[in-house]
Amino acid sequence: MERTVLHSDCNSFFASVECLHNPELKKVPMAVAGSVEERHGIILAKNELAKSFNVKTAEPIWKAKQKCPELVIVPPNYSEYLRFSKAINEIYLSYTDLVEKFGIDESWLDVTGSIRLFGDGKTIAEDIRTRVKKELGITVSVGVSFNKVFAKLGSDYKKPDAVTLIPKDGFEKIVYPLPVSDLLFVGRRIYDSLYKMNIRTIGDLAAADERYIEKKLGKNGKLLIKYARGEDDDPVKQFGYGENIKSIGRGRTFVRDLVGLQDITKGIYVLSDDISSQMRKKGLKCTTVQIHIKDTALKTISRQITLEKPTCLVREISSAALRLVEENWDISKPIRMITVTGTNFVRDESGRQISLFDSDTDDEKRENLENTIAKIRSKFGHDSIVPASIIKNDLGINY
Repeated sequence: MERTVLHSDCNSFFASVECLHNPELKKVPMAVAGSVEERHGIILAKNELAKSFNVKTAEPIWKAKQKCPELVIVPPNYSEYLRFSKAINEIYLSYTDLVEKFGIDESWLDVTGSIRLFGDGKTIAEDIRTRVKKELGITVSVGVSFNKVFAKLGSDYKKPDAVTLIPKDGFEKIVYPLPVSDLLFVGRRIYDSLYKMNIRTIGDLAAADERYIEKKLGKNGKLLIKYARGEDDDPVKQFGYGENIKSIGRGRTFVRDLVGLQDITKGIYVLSDDISSQMRKKGLKCTTVQIHIKDTALKTISRQITLEKPTCLVREISSAALRLVEENWDISKPIRMITVTGTNFVRDESGRQISLFDSDTDDEKRENLENTIAKIRSKFGHDSIVPASIIKNDLGINY
């Protein structure tokens, strides 16, 4: 039986939720973003008015402000986005249990087995679009096709609040004229490489010589050609697959007490590196970082912070943990034991997806770097790459 796969994508999700809570935001160009005070704060989502100024997701706030000086910046409320995400997926689950989240605001649904109950794929997609809008007050765009890649293309084809069908018979008419950059996992660098090969559209890629593309791009090029030709057979996973883990934490009592910022930074980094590695292996990213500190009198404090966006990066986890220590602990006071924990997990990114093949932002570059380090460690041992600051330490830290 031919599969029927949907991809449902919430339109400007973070911004839409914020506008529900504060309708006045609909009247002004606004964006959800990180710290305004920090130049590396980035745009996470924007409303339609901000889009008209060409404000883009993942660009720095200062750059967005250059385009739109009147841009209103709203800090992220991640717990609220998670609540809406859960409610949206509950609607999806009323049609099928094959619901695979692709970030906080996107999901694939395999409704092949639901057609007899609810109608064909387009009917189900229209029903979902109407229900989400009526019950939750936000809009979704839904793609309907015979595989995941083309369903994703469909949800991107018309925005906002739309349904697009890409059928197996004649999909070429819709798909092949599209820019090759629209294809899943074609980021800037892959696009630049394809452009140099005179490949501009998905149709160009589908017609390309497979051996030539594989020679230029490696095995990823071969996979992208399959995607372009509609040969994606990746199944939609059952809802909750791999998400039963509640938290990942590591604690340690060092050979001597941690005293001062330098000691604490080293200790936190090592613990963060460990839990980051575990998250990466399990394909998880945390939205909350916790610390537990025990002093020399064995008294304990616990604090936590909600992150600007989900992460499995050592740098971001350790930075959040260190911030908690600095804001809640007398740095001059010795620490007997410290624990760093990541919790409230999601898969993939909030608001954007990391490319498998190339790096378009600093976060993507950092993630690819840490993935590369993980691969080297798995092959040559965990101690094959260690931070310079940890070498010859007197805290008993051994990789």
